[in-house]
Amino acid sequence: MTSILRSPQALQLTLALIKPDAVAHPLILEAVHQQILSNKFLIVRMRELLWRKEDCQKFYQEHEDSVVSASREIAAFFPDFSEQRWYEEEEPQLRCGPVRYSPEGGIHCAAGAGDPGPAC
Repeated sequence: MTSILRSPQALQLTLALIKPDAVAHPLILEAVHQQILSNKFLIVRMRELLWRKEDCQKFYQEHEDSVVSASREIAAFFPDFSEQRWYEEEEPQLRCGPVRYSPEGGIHCAAGAGDPGPAC
């Protein structure tokens, strides 16, 4: 599916965490995924991981409602993700479109050939 998102404002990064009880049930996981898409969020990275209880407790203990915390959390889940590069290269492509959703990869990407975003 290709769409064009025209927004005068820069896009913001949001980290969505889906808890294990939802992931354990494919129908619930698909419903959560569809809810994210129906609310017009663009999925730019997706990753599944299994954390120990201690890792989860540490993550939530350190969580603050701030930009610094969000950057730290994104880096924890996606160590190869560069926020600066995303805002400079991928964000303008996604904001101005066209944008394509890849069900295989579970992410949105710029639809044009030669775009700097992730491959679909």
